[in-house]
Amino acid sequence: MLDQPPAVPPDSSPSLLARVLAFSAIIVAGVCGGLIGFAVMDLSCDDGCTTTAGLVGLGTAVGAAIGTGIVAVLTLRAAVEWRAQQPGITADPVAGQGRPGRRHRR
Repeated sequence: MLDQPPAVPPDSSPSLLARVLAFSAIIVAGVCGGLIGFAVMDLSCDDGCTTTAGLVGLGTAVGAAIGTGIVAVLTLRAAVEWRAQQPGITADPVAGQGRPGRRHRR
């Protein structure tokens, strides 16, 4: 009993590509939100209020990044949970060989 190594839990982190894509989406959403907020405020203000437009742009950038971050985290968690529930390789009764991710209908 004492000589057995401890059981290693399965890896539950998303892939590196998924994390990089989520981070990139957050950055792009923040930049786009900031540009849109700045442009809307700059166009709606008649007498060159760049400070106010900049602050509104900063606020919308933060808001867009936070919103996209929430969606990205939920998506990554769902993808990891979905991947953890995928079946292993099951035998194909017709071809007689294993096929990954196939379920048999009964």
